[in-house]
Amino acid sequence: MRMLFFLFIGLPIIEMWLLIKVGGLIGALPTIAMVAATAIIGAALLKRQGIDTLTRAQQRMNSGQLPATEILEGLMLAVGGALLLTPGFVTDTIGFVCLIAPLRQALIAIMIRRGVMQVQMNQFGSGAGPFTDGGTHFGAGRPRSSDEDSLNSHKVDNVTIEGEYKKEE
Repeated sequence: MRMLFFLFIGLPIIEMWLLIKVGGLIGALPTIAMVAATAIIGAALLKRQGIDTLTRAQQRMNSGQLPATEILEGLMLAVGGALLLTPGFVTDTIGFVCLIAPLRQALIAIMIRRGVMQVQMNQFGSGAGPFTDGGTHFGAGRPRSSDEDSLNSHKVDNVTIEGEYKKEE
């Protein structure tokens, strides 16, 4: 609850105070130009980093691996892009941390270590899992259309999806 209070009340107040201080030191127009420049630079950096992350994710999926790290990086890129479009210097700083690859990867590693984010991939070489039956994949018994065949041409094998269920009478 305190975190939400800070995000929606405290952070905008800090941003306004900082914008007023910087505007008082260098003037209103240079301050507005700085805010606009960070948004433009951030958008260009977001596009470049997003394409790189998407390319790595496609390469991992084509090699039969789950792109878990790339998914987390994509999430961080989205957060960073949103923060860079928000006017202010504090949000721009956090946004650039999310967009610069080495800083983003270090931040993801720290968050995983602290348990803020969890990456869990269970891949069994035997093909045994809740959605397989001795090597037969889930849904293999029903006929597939040609559209499904083209969609499933890049499927990942040996992935176990964990979950909980409750049998109701």
